[in-house]
Amino acid sequence: MEKIKIKEAIVVEGRDDAAVLHLVTDALVIETHGFGIRKATWELLEKAYEEKGLIILTDPDFSGEEIRKRLTKKFPLSKHAYMPRKKAIKNGDIGIENSTPEDVAEVLKKVCTICAGESRQFSAEDLDRTGLAGTAKSKSLREKVGAELGIGYGNCSSFVKKLNSFGISREMFEKAIAKAKSEESN
Repeated sequence: MEKIKIKEAIVVEGRDDAAVLHLVTDALVIETHGFGIRKATWELLEKAYEEKGLIILTDPDFSGEEIRKRLTKKFPLSKHAYMPRKKAIKNGDIGIENSTPEDVAEVLKKVCTICAGESRQFSAEDLDRTGLAGTAKSKSLREKVGAELGIGYGNCSSFVKKLNSFGISREMFEKAIAKAKSEESN
């Protein structure tokens, strides 16, 4: 596999996550070591943020989302990459380290940037209308659409927030839904 060229530093939780990233890219990879981010790591993150920019790629679980929120609060212009949960599970363990290099490369190609001045293009009604809310298959469909758009999974309210925060267009949204529904019917 040819390594992907990325100028930003990529932030992950641990050394096993970093090992998978090193198979995919020569970018600087910074490990937070979970919630206990040391002062030296905060300083390195600050330097990388100012000089290169950051891409946050945390585990698709509660702890990973909490770390992502903490990093985003401190570094609001960071970019985000989201690994679909089903591609990060091995023997019941959830983490980027369980993903294949190909899956890591795929999510890095779908990096999202939070748009300044969040739009209000999408609402809960859009999720209801498209089947992303209100049906037995809604959660599964949101997972697939989130993976396709590169914004990750979210419950209904957080999914609407992500659609608006990452500047997803109506066309991108509709194409992702069509693809996800097509995959479900196969």
